[in-house]
Amino acid sequence: MADVNGIIAGGGLVGLTLALALHQKGVKVRVFEAVKEIKPLGVGVNLLPHSVQNLAKLGLLAEIEKVAIKTSSLAYYTEDGKTIWREPRGLEAGYDVPQFSIHRGDFHMILLNAARERLGEENILTRHHFSEFTQEADRVTATFIDRQSGKTVGTASGDFLVGADGINSRLRHLFYPEEGPPKYSGQMLWRGVTEMEPFLDGRSMFMAGHNDLKLVAYPIRAESATRGKSYINWIAERRIPSDLAARAADWNETGSLEDFKPYFADWNLGWLDIGKLFDNALSIHKFPMVDRDPLPKWSFGRVTLMGDAAHAMYPNGSNGVSQGVLDAMTFADLLEDATDIEATLQAYEEARREATAKISLANRQTGPELVMQMVKDQCPGTCGETHSCIPQDTLEEVATAYKKLAGFDKQSLKTAK
Repeated sequence: MADVNGIIAGGGLVGLTLALALHQKGVKVRVFEAVKEIKPLGVGVNLLPHSVQNLAKLGLLAEIEKVAIKTSSLAYYTEDGKTIWREPRGLEAGYDVPQFSIHRGDFHMILLNAARERLGEENILTRHHFSEFTQEADRVTATFIDRQSGKTVGTASGDFLVGADGINSRLRHLFYPEEGPPKYSGQMLWRGVTEMEPFLDGRSMFMAGHNDLKLVAYPIRAESATRGKSYINWIAERRIPSDLAARAADWNETGSLEDFKPYFADWNLGWLDIGKLFDNALSIHKFPMVDRDPLPKWSFGRVTLMGDAAHAMYPNGSNGVSQGVLDAMTFADLLEDATDIEATLQAYEEARREATAKISLANRQTGPELVMQMVKDQCPGTCGETHSCIPQDTLEEVATAYKKLAGFDKQSLKTAK
């Protein structure tokens, strides 16, 4: 679409991916981010093959490969180290592109550097917190404030406005003022990073335990691997049902070992020193696992939602970032040949809203991690090194069904090329 310019509220992973995708289509956009300085924060994220396939189209694959780990496999275990299910991932599974495990901050900087280079630094504005908007027949105007002072710092007008401003989206709140805070799952997470000797082949991701107590870990930095080490992102998850626990939690709250380490004291995976993993963490943060209910509508005239602002989901399935990338690429593809902005925003919603709602609801049922609870509930305690209490074809059905639902089974990717 010629002579179109857009406004993106939010300079996170999804907002910057959208900016790059639209720039590639010849659409002019400006990105407005609330923080004063965009920094490489966070811990690990997974980029599943369907998102990597799209990031490759944006010319980002080489930069990602320099810093990320090409995930070789995903496996589920019980707390005594017995295998429930193991499957190859990425290139090892026959995909045309890798699956990556990467530090969120590293990925963010790759996107930011590319956006500054391609769009120009003047089109990536920080210290601009989205506040409100007005729209007319052919334009939308957004107002931005300094979050600390509350003072207006500017306005921007464009043909469309996309809110990629996260789980606590201001734009979503304007659409749904009675929604309230994110919904707590009853699970508390402690996330950390530890550099230590590699486990398994140094490129594997694993999950162990069950719904009430779980450990997830995977390496995320290639630089550590060059030194024979593994920069491991890990998540310790424990059920704390009280809503008070969620309300008291802060996204940046420092976590304490005594809150979770004792619960893993009798675990023995055999190939990973869990105590060392916890004790040598470079940082530990505590926060509740939350999501939001699927919405009945994302797009209102020339304004729409994207990423966590539209469909914040539990991390089960490691799929949240990838779905945001798919949002961005779908939006850009639809806009390329469009003649009507409002119709395009509706088409984007139709393409993505129902699909992401299904994934969000599946993640509330633990997504593909369901296999761990199945074994917890059904194992008679007589299995050998690999659990045989659940037939392998049943486990494969669970894994395959989630891939199809999330859109990264191999057939879906071949069709999407």
